Amino acid sequence: MLSKFDLLIPCYNEAENIVPVLKSLEAGIKTPFRVLIAYDFDEDNTLPALERYKVESANPIEIVLVKNKGKGAHGAVLTGFAFSDAPAVLVFPADDDYNAGRLDAMFDTFKQGYEIVCASRFIKGGGMHGCPWLKALLVRSSAFTLHYLARVPTHDSSNGFRLFSRRVLDEIQIESTQGFTYSIEILVKTHRLGWRIGEVPVQWYERTQGQSRFKVLKWLRAYLRWYFYAFGTTYLRRPSSSVPLKDHQIQ
Repeated sequence: MLSKFDLLIPCYNEAENIVPVLKSLEAGIKTPFRVLIAYDFDEDNTLPALERYKVESANPIEIVLVKNKGKGAHGAVLTGFAFSDAPAVLVFPADDDYNAGRLDAMFDTFKQGYEIVCASRFIKGGGMHGCPWLKALLVRSSAFTLHYLARVPTHDSSNGFRLFSRRVLDEIQIESTQGFTYSIEILVKTHRLGWRIGEVPVQWYERTQGQSRFKVLKWLRAYLRWYFYAFGTTYLRRPSSSVPLKDHQIQ
């Protein structure tokens, strides 16, 4: 059966996490999908773990290996975007073995005409657990101000766990060059265009195995550019979706 969406998982030495994640996806998703594993180097310990999974699983998921053509998490995700030809791409954490049951709802929301579907920790049914206090403060404050002051239509603007439509990936140019900054950039550019943005509640737990690639302070300056871009959209009355994309010059 042809996949209806690609599940893109950027990996960096995720041997301890990837098999439980794949098993949870096997059990939790009904929509046809395939997994794109975006990895950096041939010695990544994720790769032998994937081979073991294929042998041990009675009903293995279709997995496609996509080698990073750039650097780090940013390059891995953009390489996956370029590789995919699916109607939607859902970027998923390599250590998340508890939210698989929410992915069908995200795809169903996309089918209702939403160009981005955000996995939201800050709406009813969602939650964020075990987050270091500084990271939690930055994440919660930015999410609150972007939703309630800048009027971005999601309660969780910084979560990289997110579904993007093919239209978004094909028509919005990504300027970001580091980390997961691309995710908030695409979000606020989609908002400026007036395209529909939805959200589905998810849980989030601080990882217990492996090393997180999310570097709040390192990427803060890059995030702030798109944070203020969202406010510019709201208060400077930038173009809406009634104007063709080429006239927006959204880059």
